[in-house]
Amino acid sequence: MTFLIYFAVLLIIPIWAQMRVKRTYSKYSEVANSTGKTGAEVAREILDRNGLYDVAIEPVEGHLSDHYDPRDKVVRLSEDNYYGHSIAGSAVAAHEVGHAIQDAQNYSPLRIRHALVPVANIGSNFSYLLILAGMLLASAKLLLVGIIFMGAAVLFQLVTLPVEFNASSRAMKQMVGNGLIGSGEEEGRARKVLNAAALTYVAAALVAVLELLRFVLSYIGLSGSDD
Repeated sequence: MTFLIYFAVLLIIPIWAQMRVKRTYSKYSEVANSTGKTGAEVAREILDRNGLYDVAIEPVEGHLSDHYDPRDKVVRLSEDNYYGHSIAGSAVAAHEVGHAIQDAQNYSPLRIRHALVPVANIGSNFSYLLILAGMLLASAKLLLVGIIFMGAAVLFQLVTLPVEFNASSRAMKQMVGNGLIGSGEEEGRARKVLNAAALTYVAAALVAVLELLRFVLSYIGLSGSDD
């Protein structure tokens, strides 16, 4: 019964977070901003005001496919946000520009996250195989190696949190400071969009930590039985 509850929690948390961000984004993507600027225009103005003239902005296909590419120095916005004039689109565009500003200022958590990408990829690809093999073979050593690999992936998730929170904080500061969002209710709506998006990262990190702890407890039990 305990395992059923555990797996239900692991399943419900990310689904709930995704539903909330989609619902919030959908709601405020239907509400026009007071400036009449498109997401692309909001992004361009913030970039220029921060001296990032070399960072390009491009539309990209897909729903909520917005991202900043540090290799190509490009802010890519989903077409709805690129061409649209909504509060949600402005908030998302400003958030992605927040990552571009982090990149330009060598924001430490962002650098750490970039450095962890290859390690996290290896951890994600091989950790479960090693853990499963360790459990099937009752090998505490093999299970430990799998846990270490998984730990690298979990660390990536945890480092992502300050990166995303900081980008959202920069987004609000830039929008408010540069008059790209109305004060009061409109500002609050933009903040709701960013908070809902941040919740998905919190949910992912929480699930990852819970999974890691479960396997750590399994390792403790298995290594104890070997004594």
